[in-house]
Amino acid sequence: MRISDVIEEFIKDMLKTDDELEIQRNELAEHFNCVPSQINYVIATRFKPSQGYYVESKRGGGGHITIKKINVTQSNYLMHTINSIGDKLTAKEVDIFISNFLSDDIVTEKEAKLLKVATSDNVLTVPIEIKDSLRAKIFKNMLINLI
Repeated sequence: MRISDVIEEFIKDMLKTDDELEIQRNELAEHFNCVPSQINYVIATRFKPSQGYYVESKRGGGGHITIKKINVTQSNYLMHTINSIGDKLTAKEVDIFISNFLSDDIVTEKEAKLLKVATSDNVLTVPIEIKDSLRAKIFKNMLINLI
């Protein structure tokens, strides 16, 4: 596992016991023997509102960070995701969304497989200039149908 994955799992494990977590960026970086910017990266990329989290960050004094797990329904979660997707979506971004859906029990394994297959590069045999745009449209429409 990469250090980013380990840090993410550590934070998520801590959030399982409580829906709100207060941490010091420097202390967490010291715990994982990494630079504080690595903690910033993990929080910025893996704890976004579209993934069901609210993050409040304060500079100074070691970088106090509050992470809150937002309890949302499947419909609200999917609608928020749909609204956060732009006009283009890469296969890697779809993988991240699907992984988050699975970890938050938003979709079943079968639904996840269908989402992945329908938006894979193997299926989207169109010119590369329109592939990510088409993928975003397909993914959004499939999510709408899950609501």
